[in-house]
Amino acid sequence: MDLLLSLPASLPLTDLSAIALLFVTWFSIGWLVERPPAGKPSVSVLMKRFRREWMVHFITRDPRIFDGNILASLREGTAFFASACMIATGGILALIGNTDQLRGLAAELALERPGDILWELKLLVTMFFVVNAFLKFVWSHRLFGYCAIMMAAVPNDPADPMTRDRAMQAADLNITAARSFNAGLRSVYFALGSLGWLAGPWALMLGIAVVLFVTWRREFASTSRQVIMRSLPPPRLPDHARLPTSEPGPPRP
Repeated sequence: MDLLLSLPASLPLTDLSAIALLFVTWFSIGWLVERPPAGKPSVSVLMKRFRREWMVHFITRDPRIFDGNILASLREGTAFFASACMIATGGILALIGNTDQLRGLAAELALERPGDILWELKLLVTMFFVVNAFLKFVWSHRLFGYCAIMMAAVPNDPADPMTRDRAMQAADLNITAARSFNAGLRSVYFALGSLGWLAGPWALMLGIAVVLFVTWRREFASTSRQVIMRSLPPPRLPDHARLPTSEPGPPRP
């Protein structure tokens, strides 16, 4: 315990600044992506409307195999990344138990050679992001499963009073699952960026800058965002996907 409390004081100021910048940047870009300015929505926010429209079209689609296949592919993606994060966690734990290879690599590259505790701290920071990504992917996988059950509970009859509410519940679960998946991807990006700390604080700052630029560009300045923005204002739904809002009134004289 005394060692953990004294460790921050023993770190150079540049290392402390770099690690603080890492966590501040990770939190800030996540906040900006999920809560962007009104005039500059991110890809994640733009996709919310299309997930809701998906569920509106889903109501009258028969059969619904197409929707089930889409959801299955989303779950497969989350399962793949969760498995990859488990493997990465095991590899980091193995390195933490044997830092001799890292010290030898640092000696060959003429890099700074800190003590074992600092090596382990650098690896623990990377493992934090990997474990966080794993938890996000697992939760996303489970939420997509909830979404599948909710979709199965949506009546096929558009006139049923529960149809639209159930469809919107499924859409909200889908959106929440996607939010967790995107958070997991950001953690993977920052886990890769945090590996720069093995080469020193300045390499870590460079890694943060690269990850920040890549994340920002993909959410706010990518080609995919331009494609999604083409249909704004909101696209009109086909007649078969529109739900009756109320009974038609009597004809006027």
